[in-house]
Amino acid sequence: MSDKQKGGLRARNRRRRMLTGVFSVIAVIYLLPVVVVLINAFKSNSFVKTQTFSLPTPESFVGVDNFVKGMTFGNYPFAKSVLYSAVITILSTALILLCTSMAAWYMARVNSRLCRNIYYLFVFSMVVPFQMVMFTLSKTADTVRLFGFWGPKLNTPWTIPIIYLGFGAGLAVFMFNGFVKSIPLEIEEAASIDGCGPIRTYFKVVFPMLRPTMISVGILEIMWIWNDYLLPYLVLDRNEYMTIPIHIQYLQGSYGAVDLGATMALILLSIIPVIVFYLLCQKHIIKGVAAGAVKG
Repeated sequence: MSDKQKGGLRARNRRRRMLTGVFSVIAVIYLLPVVVVLINAFKSNSFVKTQTFSLPTPESFVGVDNFVKGMTFGNYPFAKSVLYSAVITILSTALILLCTSMAAWYMARVNSRLCRNIYYLFVFSMVVPFQMVMFTLSKTADTVRLFGFWGPKLNTPWTIPIIYLGFGAGLAVFMFNGFVKSIPLEIEEAASIDGCGPIRTYFKVVFPMLRPTMISVGILEIMWIWNDYLLPYLVLDRNEYMTIPIHIQYLQGSYGAVDLGATMALILLSIIPVIVFYLLCQKHIIKGVAAGAVKG
């Protein structure tokens, strides 16, 4: 190896070490809120306020008392909030994946002027702030019924996925459309020659090949919907339906006093499923995003 090559190798190693240090600092900054929640979930309320960043001591440690207090506070069961959050997250994610993948496949294959304009509208919807439409949306959810003039209104855990479909469609269509364009058209033509119609072609041929992007979009949507506070707060009847973020927000006593220890405990319980799910599926995110960017 020549001196020039050795110098270039040393320079690359220095850059790598520098980037490793920078990204390590960024990772610590991102993990700090989770660590703060973790250590304060096991401390009494008074010590959470006065010794927020210190580790639990024999004097401040309360074991699982904060978890018990948080789950039994008030008249609304925490298990019920977990159930509603799970129902909303699962139904909304399934609806988004199915509808947006079919729409993206159709628009990518037809590729007419109308389809392109609709696709651009989907992409444009990603830059529209939720605050611009939230008051109109709240009124609409309290008025519009699932089947037009009859059926349940859109302000229940079983119908709010329709609203989530509207807000989550932009990113999902964008990612699915880019991936569909990378699929050779000859595969679908061969299926058509074998007698498959559009529906069978989608479910038998296209749907299995969408798996990497399907997993990526599913992870992103699950993390968003599970942690979402504002949309359920505006749409759902809070006396009857509470998701986990709303339940935590109502964890307060008289005169607005908040038990921070119990609050931290419930926050920890709410983020554990998402963190575990993300760690198990994180390798699919980069794969799906890269696959969807081939011909986006």
